[in-house]
Amino acid sequence: MAYQNNNNSYGKSDNRSSRPFNSRNDRRNSYDRRDAEPEPEVEVGQRFPLTIKRLGINGEGIGYYKRKITFIPGALPDEVVIAEVTKVHPKYLSAKIHKIREASPDRVDTVDEYAGIVGGFDLEHMNYDAQLKFKVDVILQSLEKFKPRGYQNYKLLPTIGMDKPFHYRNKAQFPVRMIDGRVATGMFKMGTHELVDLPEVSTQHPATMKAVRVIRSILEDLGTPIYNEEAKSGIVKTIIARVSESTHEVQVTLVTNSKKLPGSRKIIEAIHEKLPEVTSINQNINPGETSLIWGDETVLLDGNPYITETINGKQFQLSPRAFLQLNPKQTARLYNEAISALDLTHADNLIDAYSGVGTLGISLADKAGFVRGMDTIAESIDDANRNAELNGITNARYEVGAAEDLIPQWIQEGWRPDALIVDPPRTGLDEYLRDAILAVEPEKFVYISCNPSTLARDLVDLVEVYNVEYIQSIDMFPQTSRVEAIVKFTRR
Repeated sequence: MAYQNNNNSYGKSDNRSSRPFNSRNDRRNSYDRRDAEPEPEVEVGQRFPLTIKRLGINGEGIGYYKRKITFIPGALPDEVVIAEVTKVHPKYLSAKIHKIREASPDRVDTVDEYAGIVGGFDLEHMNYDAQLKFKVDVILQSLEKFKPRGYQNYKLLPTIGMDKPFHYRNKAQFPVRMIDGRVATGMFKMGTHELVDLPEVSTQHPATMKAVRVIRSILEDLGTPIYNEEAKSGIVKTIIARVSESTHEVQVTLVTNSKKLPGSRKIIEAIHEKLPEVTSINQNINPGETSLIWGDETVLLDGNPYITETINGKQFQLSPRAFLQLNPKQTARLYNEAISALDLTHADNLIDAYSGVGTLGISLADKAGFVRGMDTIAESIDDANRNAELNGITNARYEVGAAEDLIPQWIQEGWRPDALIVDPPRTGLDEYLRDAILAVEPEKFVYISCNPSTLARDLVDLVEVYNVEYIQSIDMFPQTSRVEAIVKFTRR
């Protein structure tokens, strides 16, 4: 059954008092009464019992200590916990669980030893059915915050989940550091750059974990210089492994601090000996101190420049930096839902914005008249055009550039879209692209979002022209608070 948000269910009612609130004195008196209420005196380390009301958008428990909102990672709705304050902020408190007095029936044992210490497992302590319901609520919270017109009546469909919500991530990107004289690879503790060595990660595909751990051992055995953040020296920064669900090929990339990779030939030989499934070995150069994983230059060290993945009968060649959804089983479902929502005919000209390697547009090309797509990463566009050729698609073309620049250019040239599909990064739609969409008003429009907050922000503008038929959430990242959503629009 669809979740119909006809009223606010969580105490944020839009109902107003019947008495008009127009008097300046009334407003001033109200503010005075509010300001007269003393803030609770709280200090770090203080403990108090707290009832958890709901989960926040990042999966943290939310309660109220003397009416001050308190965020507690790992706590679940309806639990009573003893909270220990970890930080006092002007408008809220951060806390941790000291003790659980009354546990939620949705609480389960975690699979990963470091769940709650490193990122990526923020809901692993919650049973899966409850996770799926929460992901509808995440969308609802974002709508309540930004309040796009008519949001109370949006149809929020139940989240499409997985039968087996583990071992789904087809790509691992793990930093490499030295810990106590040993090469370690894993993830950083939350809020720090302290690396935790992780031999196992339950959300990763076994092939990616095997590749990362074997390469870690190879680097250690060969004495390969490992990057040191403090000294800003050393070579290998990150190990990246991606597996194809359909061919079982594995592609590995070593991100390095310089173009030099001492002993590269021996590294390649050892990878071939111990990991015969690896068919593509690459080096990405990312010098200096940066928060970015990838540098601009990628070099093929050995093997094929691509691995091939099959989605809904279409084949896609993936270079190391090519974007592909991290959950191949759910990606097929996501694309099928998008195809159904867009409801194309062979007369429709379709724009595939933020196209990446063309997976969406090529999946839709059989049902469209012509597909034009764009991406700002030239390597992705090369992959997209090659993938169109690989699949015998003659009615699709991809160009390098930003959607907000190319769409007006195409229209000026006389090519006008009937349909639009967008799959932007977590930052959502560029402001100028929103303006372009509202100016062009394609009849058919589907928005795939990986961030409910920026989706809700974008909806504020988009609903000037479009009605929201429904929002279908899909769980691309089980055990985390992240959710993907498909929005079907109809023009007003």
